[in-house]
Amino acid sequence: MATVTGADAAPLQAVLVTGGAGFIGSHFVKRLLRCPDVAEVTVLDALTYAGSLKNLGGALDDPKLEFVHASILDQPVVDAVMGRHTAVVHFAAESHVDRSFFHDAAFLSTNVLGTQVLLDAALRHRVRRFVHVSTDEVYGPWLTGAASERDRLAPTVPYAASKAASDLVALSYARTYGAPVCVTRSSNNYGPAQHPEKIIPLFITSLLKGQDVALHGDGKHVRNWLHVQDNCAGIELVLRAGRPGEIYNLSDGIDLTNNELTRILLQLCGAGWDRVRYVPDRTANDLRYAMDCAKAREELGYRPTHDLETALAETVEWYRSRPDRWAPALRDPAAPLPRILPGGPEQREAI
Repeated sequence: MATVTGADAAPLQAVLVTGGAGFIGSHFVKRLLRCPDVAEVTVLDALTYAGSLKNLGGALDDPKLEFVHASILDQPVVDAVMGRHTAVVHFAAESHVDRSFFHDAAFLSTNVLGTQVLLDAALRHRVRRFVHVSTDEVYGPWLTGAASERDRLAPTVPYAASKAASDLVALSYARTYGAPVCVTRSSNNYGPAQHPEKIIPLFITSLLKGQDVALHGDGKHVRNWLHVQDNCAGIELVLRAGRPGEIYNLSDGIDLTNNELTRILLQLCGAGWDRVRYVPDRTANDLRYAMDCAKAREELGYRPTHDLETALAETVEWYRSRPDRWAPALRDPAAPLPRILPGGPEQREAI
């Protein structure tokens, strides 16, 4: 199949980015602002604990950018904002697995009902492109091989279930109403400015503070790691040239056990294995996720470019040089979770 590039698609003009003050969303916003065919970018973000205007930084001074502080569940605001946009990229979501064990209602409300509010508004205002951003966790565990876009959904935890449900809602709007919806599913992202509740920034910041890090179980859980910029590049390709009603897996094929990932981070932070503690495994901790992204490669020319160890070194340096950015997040009163999951002995000390 022929490679499709952004140059082959219609100009984007005005793009609404939900969750654009979050980790991945803010990187994507900055990418859009560099596009000559984008005249306007609006960020709609509720600024929960995981979002911050600091993530947007100097982009807030760009005349093409407007920020709207609101939830995607606020239908009047969503409707008012949607009307002047030609495209939507929907990042806004509750996304922390551990939190979903204790706050599952919030995950279902934001991730499912919030997506429905956006889709309804997009239909009313005849938006030309709508990209719904999702995760590899909707496929559930894959002990061998890799999930393709045709495979069944089998989410394990409430977070993954809420994302799977929102995927199905988005795709139903494409099939029922002809809405121009595409879904992207990426593997684990990493890079600068990620909230330190996630494993890579959590381990980096802990090691930089001289603290130990905790690995669940035997540390043999496998995850695929994708640099945030490579995910954003794939999402832009889907936004520009993805086929409506289709799903695109975005992955770079670099699989690491948590032990292997920890070994790299220890080396980059100048620490030894004596800083690692093994703790009882987390409830419903899937052993392995894996996706096949041949569809995105063949249809859209998707090619991740970041070398993992080089990019991890750059990520460590970002946290090392900016303690003012991550230290407050570790003290955020909204962030702590109970250390014991009700009904089980699991220690809540790692991701």
